[in-house]
Amino acid sequence: MKIVSKHALLRGTGLVILATAALYGCKDFLSNAATPQGTLNQGTLANRAGVEGSLIATYRALDCTTGLPRPGGWGCAASDWVFGDVASDDTYKGSDFGDQGPINDIEGYHWSAPGAGLYLEDKWVQAYEGVVRANATLRLLKQVLASSPGEFSAADAKGIEGEAIFLRSHYMFEAWRMWGNVPYYREDDTDFRKANEDTTAVAADLLKDLDSAIKLLPETPRNGQAGRATLWTAKAYKGRVQIYNHDYAGAATTFKDVVANGPYALEASVPDVWTAFFAKENGKETIFAYQASANDGEPNGANANEGERLNFPNNPSHFSCCGFNPPSQNLVNFFKVDANGLPLALSAPDSWNASNAEFVAGNLTTPVDPRLDWTVGREGVPYKDWELYDDAWARDKDNAGPYSTKKNAHEKASGAETAPGVGWQPQQQNSMNMHIFRYGDLLLLLAEAEVETGDLEGARALVNKIRARAAVAAQGCGASADNNVAAKYPQCAGDSRMAVPINDLSITWAKYDVRPYPSFPSVAYARAAVHAERRLELALEGQRFFDLRRYGMPEAKATINGYLRGIGGGREDARRLYLVNAEDLQDKHRFYAIPPVEIDLSKSGGTETLKQNLGW
Repeated sequence: MKIVSKHALLRGTGLVILATAALYGCKDFLSNAATPQGTLNQGTLANRAGVEGSLIATYRALDCTTGLPRPGGWGCAASDWVFGDVASDDTYKGSDFGDQGPINDIEGYHWSAPGAGLYLEDKWVQAYEGVVRANATLRLLKQVLASSPGEFSAADAKGIEGEAIFLRSHYMFEAWRMWGNVPYYREDDTDFRKANEDTTAVAADLLKDLDSAIKLLPETPRNGQAGRATLWTAKAYKGRVQIYNHDYAGAATTFKDVVANGPYALEASVPDVWTAFFAKENGKETIFAYQASANDGEPNGANANEGERLNFPNNPSHFSCCGFNPPSQNLVNFFKVDANGLPLALSAPDSWNASNAEFVAGNLTTPVDPRLDWTVGREGVPYKDWELYDDAWARDKDNAGPYSTKKNAHEKASGAETAPGVGWQPQQQNSMNMHIFRYGDLLLLLAEAEVETGDLEGARALVNKIRARAAVAAQGCGASADNNVAAKYPQCAGDSRMAVPINDLSITWAKYDVRPYPSFPSVAYARAAVHAERRLELALEGQRFFDLRRYGMPEAKATINGYLRGIGGGREDARRLYLVNAEDLQDKHRFYAIPPVEIDLSKSGGTETLKQNLGW
């Protein structure tokens, strides 16, 4: 069989389950699909291929699929960049003010505005589409096992059931951390106008599902196909739910089991985490990821990094469009370090954010954490192995600043870019997997749990492990005959290394420094250090706003309102003038507003069964 896609998993979408299902026997998880024929119905799908295809379609809903986004919407991205990054202090909406205007309302905390409602609806539909597909898989499996008992081995039947339950829990987790009070649907539900459960009940249901998945799932991916959930995926996710539910002792126990006995480890260096090189995907740090696939025969390249495609530098860069989700000045300033190689934000809380100046290459008097240049595209610094970043690549500097995202960009040498002529702007699309949960994230969640349960030394050791990895490699020349790096930096001639030691003599664009914490002298200091490390390590990965709300609304309000009106000597509403109109974060922002259309659709006998969150 000719395999033209990386991952057979991604081939299923709502109405083409049969095409995907036919591939179940191929070694590659997401390989070539036969053309669908005839009509799909319960009878057509009630076989092994139908069940496997339905499960693949459930994985496929992790990112924007056919029909999602609605025309013009991007609230369905696997990374949650709109709700986790733009709504935080890490990024701006980007582009120009009029493009994707509804995101302005998310960024400005106007979540009851009609524009915000459109994007919130995108996310609601994406989350519950995943739940629907998971439940359909479970019902179909039950039907096939009843009618054809020999169709699956006992191990495969358990594995499929476990994967579907795990996936349901993931989608419900996404809905829970967005809206808190949401209806929880299982495969035997027939009433689709269920009332909200409160946030505590949803957490209990999530843990129940994850415990079930843990009992059913194998220790290694079923059929040897990377990307499938295992019992370790489910255990790691259980710890994630526990810490979001502020069960710190329970989370610590769960995470320590995963650390001691699971298959995960940190990658050797930061550039090995977010990479499009095929040999490095699904590496030892991956717990759960959207398995992007390029050049697989899908005519529009929609199985690639669809939800991220706006988040690339604009013209005249190679990527050509579109300048969304650019790092904020506040975030860039946060990467500055003090004379001890520790975050300046902790040692100089009144001045770390004072600079309004574009942070360009060649500033050797202001040391920075090397993760800055793995996260942010900035003037005069090599952009992976493409060429020097030029702030002219920013689409509208007055509106969105001079910087661009970098983690989600594929390396030129990876060959992961979608082929020319496939869909719109194929140079933005690639097969880089999108991390939904990774081991570095888990270790810092464990550090958070250690702080809250009193083990400050345990927390320090974990944070320093992350920092030690950050000290391994910095952005190198990445020079080649067809880019402009050596023209500005003659020492780079012939030096194609994209990653080099942080003190490499080739580096003249930055002074990098990152060192371990010598002590955590108090709970307050330890908590601040862990929170700072999560921001530095996970910037532009869709986690920041959810982290802030999990820390508690007092910290969330202080951070976001300080970001807007003044913190560390700088204020974003003076840097990006449109933020003058942003609302101050309030208690009502603990959860996003439930999309009004979903409340209308919940009516039964003229009465709404779905209730809006408090304050909206």
